Amino acid sequence: MKSLNENKRLLTADDLQFYHSNGYLLVENLIPVELVTQCRSRLVEYTHGSRDKKGMHFQTEPRVQRGELKVDHPGDAIRKIDRLVEEDDLFRQLATHENMLSVIQEILGLDIKMFRNAMLLKPPRVGSEKGMHQDSPYWPITPMALCSCWFPLDDASIENGCMGVLPKAHEQGAFAHKKTKDDFVMEEGCYDMEDIEFKPMKAGSGLFFHSLLPHYTAPNTSEKWRRSIALSYMNAQSKYSHEGEGPEYLHISGQSYEGCVR
Repeated sequence: MKSLNENKRLLTADDLQFYHSNGYLLVENLIPVELVTQCRSRLVEYTHGSRDKKGMHFQTEPRVQRGELKVDHPGDAIRKIDRLVEEDDLFRQLATHENMLSVIQEILGLDIKMFRNAMLLKPPRVGSEKGMHQDSPYWPITPMALCSCWFPLDDASIENGCMGVLPKAHEQGAFAHKKTKDDFVMEEGCYDMEDIEFKPMKAGSGLFFHSLLPHYTAPNTSEKWRRSIALSYMNAQSKYSHEGEGPEYLHISGQSYEGCVR
């Protein structure tokens, strides 16, 4: 576990070795409390207020959408929000904060593009599980070596749905996945839930993880919110693996390369 402060922002050789060996690195005190508080308040303006949502995509909890579960406010049913970084100045500050980038650049290099960003919400007693999965099998990017920061805006506990990981399993490559009623998850025979390590975290900490690291979040069985944003970065020399040029990704730092992700 790593803690950043005003005098130390870069990772050590041991930190990098831990990340590459285990597939993740937990960094405490990554982002100043003031920015975390501002982002949390801004998020409430989107979910429970009237702030303009133009350019963003909102996903509702499947059980609520099917009428199996009722909520007091529509904002209590939101499961996911895409494109906050592109459309909101505060979340852009978060995604490009010097502490965030120092870790990402140590892992991926200086030339960085953002593959995606998604606010992942687990309202109290409503938020459902996200089954065990790897990110890269979802994504049309090679090599399968992106790095995401799972960043909670609330303290994340086992009860409200912190992340659980399977250390070192990223070294085994892409596992078989299957589609379920509400999800796309790894085949059960690929892993043992007894091997999972849960990572409770304070708001403002960051869990950096490899895009082939299997991970999981449990349902929120508590009375507390668990709001987190997944910020996914890639080296600018990555390639789009589907036909065509692919979308134009958000440039974060360094330079772009001909024939690589735009």
